[in-house]
Amino acid sequence: MTTTRDAALHADVDRPSRREQILRAAAQLFAERGSRAVGVDDVGAAVGVTGPAIYRHFASKDAMLAEMLLRISERLAEGGRERVAAAGADPAAQLRALIGFQVDFALDNPALIVVHDRDLTSLPEAEAGQVRRLQRRYVEVWVTVLARLHPGAEAAACRARAHAVFGLINSTPHSAGRLDRAAMAALLAGMAWAAATA
Repeated sequence: MTTTRDAALHADVDRPSRREQILRAAAQLFAERGSRAVGVDDVGAAVGVTGPAIYRHFASKDAMLAEMLLRISERLAEGGRERVAAAGADPAAQLRALIGFQVDFALDNPALIVVHDRDLTSLPEAEAGQVRRLQRRYVEVWVTVLARLHPGAEAAACRARAHAVFGLINSTPHSAGRLDRAAMAALLAGMAWAAATA
């Protein structure tokens, strides 16, 4: 089955709710133009409704951005823990599972990667704080696995290593499309493994 682009916002990829369709359209527009340059009417037009109809689902454009970034942060934190648990006790298998998970997320959700990188600072402080707390949980899943693979390394070094791997994988909005998806996934996974284990 082919994964729908930027479907990490959907509880059911095959049957997104109207609210989820709005979020996906907003993610695409925010990625293309930046959240500040997109109006509620633009988002409405992208999903075939009037701008005011958007307010039945979201109080504001900022509410869309906040929900978008909170949802993907929750999905990453939860998904990371699930992948590690499913991989068993071997830290190398756990790392491969985390890398595969992050590569799939980045390749399947390029607009969300761009929006997160560019527009997180546009969120009100309370929502930005929630996103950052969820992100720290996800990073700590990686740090725990990396610390087991590098037993002499300090936690700060493992954390820096994790962020470096994220930077490599999350560069895909700029590099994906030059190779088919399978080839790009294999390339990213190999490079991420080399960076994480160096």
